[in-house]
Amino acid sequence: MQEPVYNPECPMAKTTITCQYQLVNCPATTIAGMLVEYPPNGATPPHRHGGASVFAYVIYGSLLNKMNNDPMKVIDQGGSWYEAPGCHHRISANASETEPAVFFVNFVIDWETFEREGPSALVQYDAEYKDVITRKMRG
Repeated sequence: MQEPVYNPECPMAKTTITCQYQLVNCPATTIAGMLVEYPPNGATPPHRHGGASVFAYVIYGSLLNKMNNDPMKVIDQGGSWYEAPGCHHRISANASETEPAVFFVNFVIDWETFEREGPSALVQYDAEYKDVITRKMRG
């Protein structure tokens, strides 16, 4: 399968922070959970997750996923992946143009960073897509 290039006209995912806990056995660390729901043909611009370690699990559907310069992978329902801090998530998209896809993400991040920056600490879009994100957020 050929790797897609991010299309700014693709619909964005709906994201919901579902939980946040400060970890008692890892002082100064927070775990945050996020539900990500892609509509058909949905995609997220290339991004990073700051200093967070990320673990994700596909609940429904299939995703196109490319980290750093690794080959793109299709991750089906029941599949998972890990992103180390600073990893460049180059492709994150629903593999289907007709069916939705849903996955759950756990972020392990510095507590002070999350308290100071809130949910924006979890996803930092590549600079060339910040205007696209701003436009889409405004509707």
